[in-house]
Amino acid sequence: MKIEQIYTGCLAQGAYYIESNGEVAIIDPLREVQPYIDMAEENKAKIKYIFETHFHADFVSGHVTLSKKTGAPIIYGPNAAPDFDCIVATDNQEFKLGDVTIKVLHTPGHTMESTTYLLLDENGKEYAIFSGDTLFLGDVGRPDLAQKAASITQEELAGTLFDSLRNKIMSLPDEVIVYPGHGAGSACGKNMSKETVGSIGYEKANNYALRADMSKEEFVKEVTDGLTPPPQYFPLNVMLNKQGYEDIDEVLERGQSALSPAAFEVAANETGAVVLDVRHQSDFVKGFVPRSIFIGIQGGFAPWVGALIADVKQPILLITPEGKLEETITRLSRVGFDNILGYLEGGFEAWKAAGKEVDTIETISAEDLAKLKKEKDVRIVDVRKPSEYLSEHVVDAVNAPLDYLNKHITDFDPNQTNYIHCAGGYRSVIAESILKSRGIHNIVDILGGFGAIKKTDAKVTDYVCPTTL
Repeated sequence: MKIEQIYTGCLAQGAYYIESNGEVAIIDPLREVQPYIDMAEENKAKIKYIFETHFHADFVSGHVTLSKKTGAPIIYGPNAAPDFDCIVATDNQEFKLGDVTIKVLHTPGHTMESTTYLLLDENGKEYAIFSGDTLFLGDVGRPDLAQKAASITQEELAGTLFDSLRNKIMSLPDEVIVYPGHGAGSACGKNMSKETVGSIGYEKANNYALRADMSKEEFVKEVTDGLTPPPQYFPLNVMLNKQGYEDIDEVLERGQSALSPAAFEVAANETGAVVLDVRHQSDFVKGFVPRSIFIGIQGGFAPWVGALIADVKQPILLITPEGKLEETITRLSRVGFDNILGYLEGGFEAWKAAGKEVDTIETISAEDLAKLKKEKDVRIVDVRKPSEYLSEHVVDAVNAPLDYLNKHITDFDPNQTNYIHCAGGYRSVIAESILKSRGIHNIVDILGGFGAIKKTDAKVTDYVCPTTL
């Protein structure tokens, strides 16, 4: 038996390859499926099953394409009703894979079709669970994503999740391995561990939501408390996962259409496309296509695209560093952004060489900001998350979280300079590019963000541990 976790950091997502005696099961595959096919071929094995733990909201799964290319059936748990052929399994149904068995444990609560897959080894012993978004390490799945589709409240879903965890998960032996669907950084939970593999026993001892003395009422309150609104693209990804989608090969071919600076400018003006610049922030601030949006490929790229652009059907034109075009298109497609019209051939340097208009963002070092703040009042805008801001921030700084920047647009006084920072410089430049695209130009980026500011003598508030907020 072989189990391999294929973890994708930018999505904080785990897909799984399980092999036994020449037969393979894939659980929650990513959109680009060739690596799974190659892995099976290298091991002289055949992909027999494709298991989906639920209809994912934060990424587009590769189940449809993988089934089309391999002939392997797609398997969901009870209550699933996708628009394509699949096996909708019953609770406790078993699927033989070589010498091992995969057993369906219906665990509704995150969504009503949410299912955990229990792996029984060659001797029929409970070996591991693939828990999707039902159980994470340190947390459980948020119960508010499926409430509209299920026509029930998040409190009712949370109560259902409580029952699933107590009746199906916590009753398993402590030594059973836990392979979750996500880790820290995912928007599908709020308190996930950075670890990506755990055990039932450890979670029962350390996961706040699995306390033995916890009542259902306490569980519902704690699990629903402090939930932030889910990103707007989540329901759109659910629909793609339920209805099917275009093959990624077709998306890649269309997105790699090279456009000269002149053609790129025409396309941007005539199609209503978002010009998305994915270079490093240090390059972007020195010069960029006016009204383009920066979201760097080197950061939390795809989730930020989903959160800030939101509409997966939005036409997009790309400006990428050399050699990063295919990666950019692939990562966009993982969150459902398939409407990529092409890219700027030769990159930003070609745009500049063609004599096209260029915009820049003014910057200031953290040291110079600290000196300036001593001389006069300056307006500092912190675009980190509220929890980051509350734990520690520059005295008198205002908080305008990047996630909710649209709600704060009117707060930016056109007659006052806004000095903007995040933790290290990535999110602040995203915010500044959005502000510039909205006609707000009186902004200055604080280089190095809060990390650099803390090294100066600028006054900051006392640190408060975020877990106590």
